[in-house]
Amino acid sequence: MAATLKLGDRQWATKEGSLLAYNDENNNFKPLPFDFTRASSATRVNQQGLIETVASGVPRIDYTDANGALKLEPQRTNLLPYSTLDFNGGVKPNGWSIGFGTGSYSYEQLEYKGQKAVKQTQITTGRSYLDTGTITILANTVHTLKIQFILDECIADPNDFIVSFIGFGSSGNYQFSDIDSNGILEVQYNPITDNIGNLRIGLGAIGNVDGGKSLAWAIPQLESGSYATSYIPTSGSAVTRIADGCSQTVPDGIIGQTEGSVYVEVNISNTTSKTILALDTGSASNFIILDTSSSLSPKILVRQSSGSFPAIITGTTMSYGVNKIAFCYKSGDYAMYVNGVLSGTSTSTTFPSGIIRGISVGANSSYGYLSDTVNDVKLYNTRLSNAELQALTTI
Repeated sequence: MAATLKLGDRQWATKEGSLLAYNDENNNFKPLPFDFTRASSATRVNQQGLIETVASGVPRIDYTDANGALKLEPQRTNLLPYSTLDFNGGVKPNGWSIGFGTGSYSYEQLEYKGQKAVKQTQITTGRSYLDTGTITILANTVHTLKIQFILDECIADPNDFIVSFIGFGSSGNYQFSDIDSNGILEVQYNPITDNIGNLRIGLGAIGNVDGGKSLAWAIPQLESGSYATSYIPTSGSAVTRIADGCSQTVPDGIIGQTEGSVYVEVNISNTTSKTILALDTGSASNFIILDTSSSLSPKILVRQSSGSFPAIITGTTMSYGVNKIAFCYKSGDYAMYVNGVLSGTSTSTTFPSGIIRGISVGANSSYGYLSDTVNDVKLYNTRLSNAELQALTTI
């Protein structure tokens, strides 16, 4: 099983606009760099476990799981104007108001994974909040708020504290307090009517919380969408992170023209339709795509010219976390394995017209975006046997 193209597998080399893949058949190393695009800065978790910002156009190798994986995400905007919780000599984070308070309380500057954090402590019994002020949102659109809590600094029952969504219009007040075992709060807010275009968010104690109780948190983010993406720092206004793009027009012989096989190891973190990988002729009219639905069922789609492209294989449901997927393509002979198990076959004779030259990892604006991390990609210019596909994907 000599792969004609290899990307990742804990071997990463990045620079602005480029991510190194390679071919090392016959012990002859040939670099095959992918073009990488992202017209904005973005954040990742580095090898020291700290959140850091990388420059525009630089691929993000994220070490959240310690091994390092390529992070690929769609465009998103952090709508919170002040997510950087910097006190700058004050008694509270810049841009946040002390609101709804009836007791006495204090605020302290902390640090979390290299970012500014805040600790809220009740001095006497009562309520205390930090308040964002008015935020402009999209009406009738699901928004996701994500906050990370510093559990070893929290001295309270998490149910004593809430996030309060206060809509302007006819929305009312929505309160949540579920913090998971990792210290992450992720909640959705859906404006009820079209006339709601503004929002305030309060974070703090509800009711008569005893003195001495505290809540410590960092990197808040509010974005339009049904799931949270990587942290986008803001310091006075909303900030947009542009989508990641990773693609390569490969030399002859790298991608099989009449048959071939693809292997990808991807970390699935959310239930949304997404394109994991695409092979194409340089045109969105002719392609082979590996994607997944919101039910986490992987699919192989093949389009010839401008015809329709129903899934020729819809596989068994994947799980959250690492999934190993391999599929082969050949007119009349398609197969897909997921985590060592045959997930589907097809005798379809549909095959892209033209010369297959392009590969997009995490796809692009033509096919949709991944919004996950990729650990490893391999191409083979022959139709591997089912036994070989099974061996590649066995967990």
